[in-house]
Amino acid sequence: MIKQFGRLLAFFGLIFGCLGWMGHQAAIAAPFNAAILPSSSVLAVEESRINRADNKLSEIGYKVDLNNSAVRNFRQFKGLYPNLAAKIIKNAPYAKVEDVLEIPGLTEAQKDLLKANLNNFTVTNKESTLNEGDNRLNNGLYD
Repeated sequence: MIKQFGRLLAFFGLIFGCLGWMGHQAAIAAPFNAAILPSSSVLAVEESRINRADNKLSEIGYKVDLNNSAVRNFRQFKGLYPNLAAKIIKNAPYAKVEDVLEIPGLTEAQKDLLKANLNNFTVTNKESTLNEGDNRLNNGLYD
């Protein structure tokens, strides 16, 4: 008897719930469209925003920028990641790519490794959006 009452109660609950969804939809639709959808002039302004980080990355191209790249960008070069890459970042900024060979405490093997990869590096002016905090050493992205 209690099971039958529970089933009957659930049945009527579903029926009344469905009827509630079929209520006055026109009253909801008018304010929703007016309040949520921005005007076309707002969309035009948002499309013209400039992202300084993307601009810097497009300037760099496929090379690793010694003044703006994160440690992770050095993974593609055998022997540089993570220790030597961290030294490179900690001693930035550099005026020219060859300045990386002047890092204090480098071993001859490390210098040879850097010399072999000089053509993979570039140097541009520091961009604050890419150099804030410790993001260059640990940006929180892990594989």
